[in-house]
Amino acid sequence: MQFDYMIVGAGIIGLTIAYELINRDPKLSIVIIDKEEAVALHSSGRNSGVLHAGFYYTSDSLKARFCVEGNRKMKLFCKEHGIFVRPSKKVVVAKDESEIDGLFELHDRGLKNSVDVELISEDDLRDLDPNVNTHIKALFSPSTASVNPKEVCIALELYLKKRGVQFQFEKAFNKSMISNSHYLINCAGLYADKIAQDFGLAKNYVLLPFKGIYYKFMGDVPPTKLNIYPVPNLKNPFLGVHYTITSDNHVKIGPTAIPAFWRENYSNFNNFSFNELLETLYFNSKLLLQDSFNFRQLALEEFQNYQKSYFVKKASKLVHFQENNFSKMIAGIRAQLLNKKTNELLMDFVVEHDDQSTHILNAVSPAFTCSFAFAEYLVDEINKNRKIKCS
Repeated sequence: MQFDYMIVGAGIIGLTIAYELINRDPKLSIVIIDKEEAVALHSSGRNSGVLHAGFYYTSDSLKARFCVEGNRKMKLFCKEHGIFVRPSKKVVVAKDESEIDGLFELHDRGLKNSVDVELISEDDLRDLDPNVNTHIKALFSPSTASVNPKEVCIALELYLKKRGVQFQFEKAFNKSMISNSHYLINCAGLYADKIAQDFGLAKNYVLLPFKGIYYKFMGDVPPTKLNIYPVPNLKNPFLGVHYTITSDNHVKIGPTAIPAFWRENYSNFNNFSFNELLETLYFNSKLLLQDSFNFRQLALEEFQNYQKSYFVKKASKLVHFQENNFSKMIAGIRAQLLNKKTNELLMDFVVEHDDQSTHILNAVSPAFTCSFAFAEYLVDEINKNRKIKCS
């Protein structure tokens, strides 16, 4: 059978694109293929589940464009499908005077992006949560929330199946499948660049994996009731170690952003690939030698995060608590796009097209939050770029 659309990757981006397509035209024939046995077995099912408000991103970015609307659309989908959304809120805290300017920058970005965000005093923060530390000011985001990302993806799968979308699991993409559809949409995450290169695209890009480890608080009295984030280094795409309140009201700290040695380097030597090892070592070495965006310091600090004691100590600077009762959780891998020519990690979403395909090459945080709004934009872009009319 030849489909109107073949979507590679059953994560949140692939699922929401299918959702947007089938809602626009219920007559479309769509198949989603994935090399795994179920939906959301990689980043989409291993992320924090935080629905970001949208104040981190510059106003000219796609992330800023879709985060606020994506937050709203995700909450609406969850309401319609009985998925609990915890209104967990968020504060960004400063460790000292050197980070105050960063708070003001985030506040300005939030206002430009039409985000409900407020600079508050230490006393105001104490009223919200007396356990949280900050210096003079903090940034408060009331619209930040948390959901269970796997529940969202499973609900999408069930909805799409009812609308006639087919799923083919344990089916890795290869070039011979191109003839099975009028149009291919590549949402393959960690392998999106490889598939794009089969189409002669993504020539200047390579995906680098970064390992995200979380620790779950196992004590009796949670250290905080809010999402607590540090002021990030706005020159790199990582937000730093923070506290997340999950949809089921647990507290976890993380994630790390440790350079991984191969693309699915979740633990030990599982899914080991020698070719991927060589590739990641080569490009990480270039980043180290050129010290792009202060990569040496970032890498050194992140590798220290393998030590639980170091990791927890870093997190303890954000809140007052005595218990050191944290249990390691399943790791996730961030598929981070590198521009090989400029030797920089791309901060925004990156998409490339030809007349028969679209390739989502960089869909990192807050891609989960943005997904419904991002999918609407992508389908508009696909319709603009299509030259072959679906039957």
